[in-house]
Amino acid sequence: MKRGVIIAVVVILALVLSGSPVPAQSPAAPAAGPLQRIAYIDVQRVLARSAAGVAAREQLEREKATMQKEMDGRRQELEKMREELDKKGALLTADARREKQEQFERKRRDAARMMDDFQKELEKKESVLLQKVLQDVSGVIERIGKDKGYYLIVEKRGAGVIYASPEADLTEEIIRAFDQQGGKAPAAATPPPAASPGKKP
Repeated sequence: MKRGVIIAVVVILALVLSGSPVPAQSPAAPAAGPLQRIAYIDVQRVLARSAAGVAAREQLEREKATMQKEMDGRRQELEKMREELDKKGALLTADARREKQEQFERKRRDAARMMDDFQKELEKKESVLLQKVLQDVSGVIERIGKDKGYYLIVEKRGAGVIYASPEADLTEEIIRAFDQQGGKAPAAATPPPAASPGKKP
């Protein structure tokens, strides 16, 4: 063994004396994981397929159905008033016909305001519910990223990914981990009741 060491020292000294550079030892190449440990997820797929995302969507659909039922009642009331004006308007005095027409227009405006209020309320509830799901799933993403040693996990759509290999897709793994964690969407915060459209100035 000593002889081998002496030979190695002699070779290095010969290289130095001859002016040739001593070859540097190549560093060990890092263990390259799948795609250099960079992965992506599709957040829209998480929202659409995870248990919490589905629960949030179902809750929004129930809210929407309740609002739609009320709007249908308003629309039927307006249709009935319009039919009465068409059928009996000619039999009314000018003042009575004008009063009926003004009453119809007020109710039509109230219904339009109510529809606008409902739309804004739905958008607000959707934002609250889905933001809570995203907040919860971000913890799962961070945990999996750390546990598996990923350098970077990006959102497929938001990051503007032009090409992505299916092997780099963590979406289904995130969904499974999120569901196992028991991620559930909480009930949306109910905003204070809005003033009845009929009471607006």
